Amino acid sequence: MPHTAEQWNERYRGAPCDLPLGPAEILAECLPLLPAGPALDLACGAGRNTLFLAGRPQSVTAADYSAAALSRARAGGHPVERSVDRSAVTHKGVLAPPHGSRGTIRIAEVDLERARLPENSFELILCFQYLQRSLFCGMEKALRPGGFLLFETYTRAQVDPDRVGVTHRKDFPSGPHNPNYLLAAGELRTAFPT
Repeated sequence: MPHTAEQWNERYRGAPCDLPLGPAEILAECLPLLPAGPALDLACGAGRNTLFLAGRPQSVTAADYSAAALSRARAGGHPVERSVDRSAVTHKGVLAPPHGSRGTIRIAEVDLERARLPENSFELILCFQYLQRSLFCGMEKALRPGGFLLFETYTRAQVDPDRVGVTHRKDFPSGPHNPNYLLAAGELRTAFPT
């Protein structure tokens, strides 16, 4: 798993076929149930989910550490302004609250391990294939009342050799194998009880 911005940049400078096309399946399935207000796509990568929401249209802040990933998001073909909005991150490392009309995409190049999220600012937060436990409290505070967190990431059960159907790590080649980057059973329910 890449750790530094440069390692992530190298990954996103790779062949386009390495990246999934279209939104995450669960996002597409849940879309009718999700609030249409300001959204935050954490660790958005090349912006596949951001672009999907903006087409709704929905105002989305796309945050990622990798300039190369965000460059792909800006080139994603959505007919809205996608220049890097430097105002998306304040001088103190706080991700700025959303602004702009529906369908607007704000790009925030930010180290999520150091950034803070604005409180009571988003109706929807997406977090896909990214696990940073120190952000859990910030995510919860960044949601507006009645807001929705859609979280999908890797779990320890996916690499457990005792689990039926998983006999070797080769059965799970694309995700992390370090337990620090894998959710334990019931962990999200405990972290976000309401």
